[in-house]
Amino acid sequence: MSTDLVPTTGAQAAQSTARAAGKQFLTFRIAEEEYGLDILRVQEIRSYEAPTRVANAPTFVKGVVNLRGVIVPILDLRLRLGQAGEYNAFTVVIVLNVAGRIVGIVVDSVSDVLELSADEIKPPPEVAAALDARFITGLGKLGERMLILLDIEAMIQSPDLGLVD
Repeated sequence: MSTDLVPTTGAQAAQSTARAAGKQFLTFRIAEEEYGLDILRVQEIRSYEAPTRVANAPTFVKGVVNLRGVIVPILDLRLRLGQAGEYNAFTVVIVLNVAGRIVGIVVDSVSDVLELSADEIKPPPEVAAALDARFITGLGKLGERMLILLDIEAMIQSPDLGLVD
């Protein structure tokens, strides 16, 4: 009796386990759309407070805040995605740890944490009107609910933001 076993590396086994177990996403809203990002990038969620403005910064860079001795740039993801938003009691800042940097992103509201299996994540669309498709890792589908899954690390590291060397 012959069995064809293919040896796997530790990384391949870990990826297989992660796919089987699913991945967790923090979900949030910007205008009428619901987005998700890898929960492992989230450091904390804070209520919005006006940051200190930085001269000559792009309009989506709202400024900086002092977070327990660390100067954190605050980006309004709503403006970055071409959505105007008002600042109200639901507006929050998601503090992320991305590429060794601490960055805050402003969103309309945070929804919840969801675990999606590989079967519930569909490939990114061919055309993404509101967002450069290179920042979309896929679409999460839970019943009637559709999430745009962001590659927040790629977005933060993109040269047009100028945050990471």
